[in-house]
Amino acid sequence: MLALIAGTGFYDWDALRNQQEKRIVTPYGEANVFLGEVEGPAGPKPLVFLPRHARNHSIPPHLINYRANIWALQSLGVQKIIAVNAVGSLLREVPPGSIVLVDDFIDFTYGREHTFFTGGETGVRHTDMTHCYDEDWQSQIKAAAARAKIPLVEGGVYVCVQGPRFESRAEIRAYARMGGTISGMTGVPEVTLANELGIKYGSLAMVTNFACGLADKVTHEEVTELMGINAERLAKILLELVWTY
Repeated sequence: MLALIAGTGFYDWDALRNQQEKRIVTPYGEANVFLGEVEGPAGPKPLVFLPRHARNHSIPPHLINYRANIWALQSLGVQKIIAVNAVGSLLREVPPGSIVLVDDFIDFTYGREHTFFTGGETGVRHTDMTHCYDEDWQSQIKAAAARAKIPLVEGGVYVCVQGPRFESRAEIRAYARMGGTISGMTGVPEVTLANELGIKYGSLAMVTNFACGLADKVTHEEVTELMGINAERLAKILLELVWTY
């Protein structure tokens, strides 16, 4: 089964029919998901939809229960995740409106519960992150974008920051020098937890703004507005992906 995890400005999906909200109790707390179907050329396909901030954007990035979310998806039989993230660009050549296929990450978060393996009964495990964004799954995502005739920026490096504040000018300069392409607040530990449970993870990041220092000012309203404007392009890729999954 396929799951779609959506972020800022993407709290519902019209293509998801016969939705049923389900509250799942996990060892790490509760998770809310929406079960439904997406109609395709060969008939309906099941999909799990999870708005990570909740549908009223009531959960800030540093307080999302990432472990409960990923555990819940695994309990439903999810084998692949396509994550959608609203991000800021660190580079002039990746302007607002770009859709970035994420290939790697740099983690600057702190204080988040970032592993299922905390010792004791769960034991300790050191999970390889060389290809944390699954290569085969990435190829399918690229093919879906090509069929939808939507260009992607490939090889994106996602710099994950703690939030909910936006970054300073000096931080953005430093992240770009480190090789970052985009910055966001939710990509980690979502990707690492999925890898720990063996779920293939892919991410499409929607660039909603130039980051601080490349733009005069960054606001949450700006992020939400551009996410809405570009939702149609993103939806075309997602439909192609669901239909061929």
